[in-house]
Amino acid sequence: MTTPLLEVRDLRIALDAGGRSHDAVGNVSFSIGRGETFGLVGESGCGKSITALSIMGLLRSPLSLAGGAIALDGREIQDLPAADMRRLRGKRIAMIFQEPMTALNPLSPVGRQIAEMFVLHERASWKEAWERAEDALRQVRVPSPERRVHDYPHQLSGGMRQRVMIAIALACGPDLLVADEPTTALDVTVQAEIVDLMAELCAAKGTAVLMISHDLGLVANMCERVAVMYAGRIVESQAADAIFAHPRHPYTQGLIGSLPLLSARSRHGRQKLREISGVVPSIVAYPPGCRFNPRCPAMTDICARDVPMAESLPDGGLVRCHHHG
Repeated sequence: MTTPLLEVRDLRIALDAGGRSHDAVGNVSFSIGRGETFGLVGESGCGKSITALSIMGLLRSPLSLAGGAIALDGREIQDLPAADMRRLRGKRIAMIFQEPMTALNPLSPVGRQIAEMFVLHERASWKEAWERAEDALRQVRVPSPERRVHDYPHQLSGGMRQRVMIAIALACGPDLLVADEPTTALDVTVQAEIVDLMAELCAAKGTAVLMISHDLGLVANMCERVAVMYAGRIVESQAADAIFAHPRHPYTQGLIGSLPLLSARSRHGRQKLREISGVVPSIVAYPPGCRFNPRCPAMTDICARDVPMAESLPDGGLVRCHHHG
């Protein structure tokens, strides 16, 4: 069996609050193959972003890695010294953050921020690195890159800043790109351009993608496999076409059911959107049993009492639900 590029096994992330430790993320497992685009979806607050930060080695107090393993090419990286992890970041794994204005250094020209990647990871001279920074901006279709390399982040639009983030992340041809809500802060018209650009560049470089999003349309178009996360646990994982055609978990069904269907609207007139009642529970107040049970229309006594185990599906996916059949 081929070793996956990234393998996350039984990941646990703890949150220290009020003198107690709480499981922010519990027993999360998934793998990503070389060149694959894998989606991690769920509502805000379900643990997607802190899972991404743990992969990058960027968790900070009050969050900490409490258990499990993160392996890159079969080598566990969760306990690497900080200096070794810095060498991996940018070279082997890279990340695009939700808001480029807070991720970019406001006091440094964007060209220098791209050039630093070549200096740090490929030992290029600053002259060579600066020229390659221009080329990197040209690849992400920033107009007049020879001029834009001297601009500061505040001089660029949101779409341009996100293009700079993509240029930085893909500068050294990483094996894995972690994209955390990469289009959230952008106008709808710009979102499609950024997604197409990112997909094109990753395909050209053979880069695998962990796409973290609450946008199911984006995930359906980009990803080959999808994992659905709720309250710090993966509740379902399947091939993308299977999970959208036949969702097994009530939470997945609710997410897909809440999508607006323009074809149905045109046939039947204005339709009220379906919704999932309630809210994602706080990390410090997860309910017993299945964490979705207070919001689940199929809830029974066993759901409030027993934690559902992960059950394998025929296509190789999994689901955590007492009543998924």
